[in-house]
Amino acid sequence: MKHKTFKTQRLFLRPTNTEDAAFILELLNSPKWLLHIGDRKVKTLEDAKSYIETKMLPQLEKLGYSNYTAIRKSDHVKVGSCGLYNREGMDGVDIGYALLPQYEKQGYAFEAASAVKEAAFKNFGLKSISAYTTKENVASQTLLKKLGLELMGTTFIPNDNEELLLFKLEI
Repeated sequence: MKHKTFKTQRLFLRPTNTEDAAFILELLNSPKWLLHIGDRKVKTLEDAKSYIETKMLPQLEKLGYSNYTAIRKSDHVKVGSCGLYNREGMDGVDIGYALLPQYEKQGYAFEAASAVKEAAFKNFGLKSISAYTTKENVASQTLLKKLGLELMGTTFIPNDNEELLLFKLEI
């Protein structure tokens, strides 16, 4: 099955695959990922490959969307990821994003998330998307509001005791 890729002004967004294992290893162990998203116990290249194979690719095959690697057009450097996630135990699909530290505060997260949000509604037929973030992650909250999501309240995700902010956008 051919999976959709997307272009923005400065980025290519393509489904993450096992060739991205080194990048995923670096991203999942970056300080802000660990602080705001959590430790996924991905400590080796093999762990990263397995994470992609078990967490990302099955959803891509089943639903046609998942995690996208954001690649800068100018030099083909992988700057971050953005995607749509159908999480077990949660209602609906949520949008998420993360950048390597050296690419933060350059507009890449908004650019990638805008394209993925548009694809959610136009390409994948979703009627709503959600997002979850920590109360301390003000940058993420600001980005979600800029994307048009509204703060709906707080929630918990399965197997986690941290109260998170819940944002939502319906069309």
